Amino acid sequence: MISFNKIVSKLWKRWWKIIFKNDIFELIDPEKKLIYEPQVQKTIYQLKSQKVILSLRNGVYVVPEEEDFWLNEVDLVEKYYFPLVKKYLSEMVGGEFYISWKKALEFHLKDFSIPEKLLVVNRSLNKKVILWKYQIIFKTLQTTQEGKKINLFTKMKKFTQTKEIHGVNFYVSSLELSLLEASLISDTAEWVDVYLLNKAIKKYWKYFKKWVFFELGKYKFSMAFNRLKEISRTIHPDLSEVFLQVIKENGGNFIGEWLRKI
Repeated sequence: MISFNKIVSKLWKRWWKIIFKNDIFELIDPEKKLIYEPQVQKTIYQLKSQKVILSLRNGVYVVPEEEDFWLNEVDLVEKYYFPLVKKYLSEMVGGEFYISWKKALEFHLKDFSIPEKLLVVNRSLNKKVILWKYQIIFKTLQTTQEGKKINLFTKMKKFTQTKEIHGVNFYVSSLELSLLEASLISDTAEWVDVYLLNKAIKKYWKYFKKWVFFELGKYKFSMAFNRLKEISRTIHPDLSEVFLQVIKENGGNFIGEWLRKI
């Protein structure tokens, strides 16, 4: 087992400030975890008592700055929220993820505030991580074709991009995909944020890649396209027509026209 001073030195040299308990095992000797397990908790206690690390939650720590010791746990989590999220993503799904739904669209609109719920689409994990009042929701996407369940992650991942959020890189739904996702209800306790959709359409109607909508239309976003068709009708009729054509091309039912006696 390496000395305590060497552990401290390694921690201070890390550019990645968020560490899990497992990282401390790795620093000591990853091949002898079982041998050193009784010592790890003592080492963590010593690191905390000497203010080398600061606890964010059980088994999760930060290599702190001086000001961090004066912050309460909520402010501390908010300060390190995005590095903390990236750490959880790296540990739980590696690089096989993208941030989805409403927050993805808000990122495109330059709103980098912390969401109460962050929806993360990935290949295989359905799980919820609670960080005080915040949630990271890992979710898989599936559809059924000819009676067989098909995982849509690989297909949807093509419509994502990398965004830097407060110095941390994340895969995020593209502008077009995030617009569709934000048009759907992802949780029975949630609602569609029509104001957000209006804002995005008004700002970016010139810059939407129409071909992406037609590609995504193959995956039956009928409800989302219907909602966007109605919202965009008074903002930019040509865009509304694009959404209508996507619905028609993919055999979906379009709604709303009878209300306007068309």
